[in-house]
Amino acid sequence: MAGGELLELKFRLNDGTDIGPHKYAPAATIATLKENILAKWPQGKENAPKTINDMKLINAGRILENNKTLADSRVPVGEVPGGVITMLVVVHPQLLNKKEEKQLTDLPKKDRCSCTIM
Repeated sequence: MAGGELLELKFRLNDGTDIGPHKYAPAATIATLKENILAKWPQGKENAPKTINDMKLINAGRILENNKTLADSRVPVGEVPGGVITMLVVVHPQLLNKKEEKQLTDLPKKDRCSCTIM
């Protein structure tokens, strides 16, 4: 990867829509990419991340770490010169805090079928 060569990246969301493509320097950190994704996240989409820690970026089957740069992560430049690299964005489900978790467990149990197959 040449030092001054910009990488053209797009980010695929779980519903198949894309954010980008946009050009990034090899020195850009993964955290910076995630901040850009968060800023450009489509309005009205369900399961939107609240922070950069709520999402993971996956490229070529590898989860990219926030503190690494694109160059450190060895993001390959596409086979075709000027090609666009597509990364997958995975959003973690929001974890419930203890109070919300307790409220869910205190909900009355619904009647369930108690059929037994012999």
